[in-house]
Amino acid sequence: MTSPISQTSDQINKLVPELHSIVGKENVLDQEEELLVYECDGFVVEKNKPDVVVFPVTTEQVSNIVKICNKYEIPFIARGAGTSLSGGSLPVGGGVMLVLTRMKNIHEINIRDRYAIVEPGLVNVHLTRKLKNTGFHYAPDPSSQGACTLGGNAGTNAGGPHTLKYGVTVNHVLGLEIVLPDGRVIETGGPNGNLPGYDLTGLFVGSEGTLGICTRLTVRLTPNPVAYRTMLGIFESVEDATQAISEIIAAGIIPAALEMMDQGIIEAVEDAFHFGFPLDAEAILLIEVDGQEIGVEIEEKKIIQICNRQGAREVRKAESETERQLIWKCRKQAFGAIGRLSPSYCTQDGVVPRTRLPEIQKFIKATSEKFGIRIVNVFHAGDGNIHPILLFDERDEEQVKNVLLASEDILRECIRLGGSVTGEHGIGVEKINLMGELFTKEDLEIMETVRLTFNPKSLCSPCKMLPTAGACGMEQIEKKSPGRRAAL
Repeated sequence: MTSPISQTSDQINKLVPELHSIVGKENVLDQEEELLVYECDGFVVEKNKPDVVVFPVTTEQVSNIVKICNKYEIPFIARGAGTSLSGGSLPVGGGVMLVLTRMKNIHEINIRDRYAIVEPGLVNVHLTRKLKNTGFHYAPDPSSQGACTLGGNAGTNAGGPHTLKYGVTVNHVLGLEIVLPDGRVIETGGPNGNLPGYDLTGLFVGSEGTLGICTRLTVRLTPNPVAYRTMLGIFESVEDATQAISEIIAAGIIPAALEMMDQGIIEAVEDAFHFGFPLDAEAILLIEVDGQEIGVEIEEKKIIQICNRQGAREVRKAESETERQLIWKCRKQAFGAIGRLSPSYCTQDGVVPRTRLPEIQKFIKATSEKFGIRIVNVFHAGDGNIHPILLFDERDEEQVKNVLLASEDILRECIRLGGSVTGEHGIGVEKINLMGELFTKEDLEIMETVRLTFNPKSLCSPCKMLPTAGACGMEQIEKKSPGRRAAL
C-alpha cells in the first residue's frame, strides 16, 4: 500500500478528473495559489497545503470522494471552518481535503421531542438564531461560536462557557451519520439517543476525524432558563479570584458559567469594546447563574457574599438584557481582541483541578518570564479548563521555538497537577508527543486498535491524535519547514 504521505503527482492527476465527475469542476481546487488558503487552521505554527480541495454538498458525494481516495490510496481529511486550535484540520501529508462548509442545512427542528437534525457545516450560532423565540437553545457555546461548525465541535468534543452546568458537546449529540474511511455510510443513535449496544456516538464525538467523516448530526435542544443573573467580580489578584471560584463550587452552587479574564485580556477587551473594565484589576470573574427566578436570586446573593469575602474590589451586576449581552460579547470576542496585542498568538488548552488554579497561574507567569513570551489568560475557570494565550510573531523562528517550548512546559505542569493536556481543543498534531505522558503504553495501544478497526489504511486524517499516527507527519512538516518542530 502507498504510504499516506507519499502520494505522487501521477496519482493526483488521475484522481482530480474523477473528483470533477462527482462534484463538478467548479467545486474542486488544485491550483497552488488556491490551496494556500487551506494550509493551516487556527494553529498557525504548523502549515502544509493539501494537494486538492473539494466541496461536497451531500453524504453521497462525501462517500464517493472517500471511495476514490481509497482507490488511489491517497489520504484525506475533513475540514469545517478551520477554527481548530491544535492543527486538527492540518493536511499533514497533503492529499485530499473535504471542506464541509457547504453542508449547512437544518433538516428538522422538533421542539416537542427536543431535537434538531443538522449538517456538519452549520455554524454553531446559526442554530441558536434559528431557535430564537422557540423557548429552546443548543447549549454548547464555544467562544468561536460565531464561526465554528457543529461538525468541528463534535470532532473535538468542544465545550464553551456554559458547559460547566450543561455539559460539553457529547452530552448534546443524540446521533450521527458517518462516512467510514472506506466510504460506507452508517448511523449511530438518533432522536431517542443511543440504541442498545456500544455507544458509537460517544466514541465518534471527540475522535478528531480519525474514525470517519460526520455528515449529519442529531442534537439535543435545551429549554431556555426562566431567569438569569450575570455578574462581574473584580479582584486585585488572580489568587483571590481563584479562591472565590473554589468557594462558589464548594458552596454547592453550579453556575451556568464561571469565566476568568486576567489583566492582559482585560486590557485588550476594553480597548476593543470600551465596556468600562478597570484596567488596574488583576482578574475579573464573569459569573452567570440561571434557572427559576427565586433560585437565581438566592444564588446571586451567595455569590456576591463569597466574592466580597475573598477580597473582591466590587461585584457588578448586569441590569438589563442589553448589558448582559454586551458582557458576553466581550468574553466571546476576547480572542479576536488579542490581535490588538500581537501579530500572532497560540491559544493553549489544558485542564487542572479547580483547587490547583492558583498553582497553574503562578507557573504560567514563571513560564512567561522564562521564555520572554507574553502570556495572557482567559479560561473556563469553573471546570479548571485553562486557555493561556501566548503572544508572538510567527515570522521570528526563535519566538516560534520558544512558544512551542513554553506551551509544552505548561501542559506538562497540567499533567503533574492531576489534569489533562486538552479540555476541548483536541490533540491534533500539536500535542501528539504529550499523549505518552498522559496515558500508559497499554492505553495508547488500545486506542490505536480502535482507530485501526475503523481506519485500517490510516488514510482518514492520518498523523493525528495518537503518537503512532503522528511520526510520519512530523517528518513531513520538518521537511517543508526546517526547524519548525526542532523545539519538540
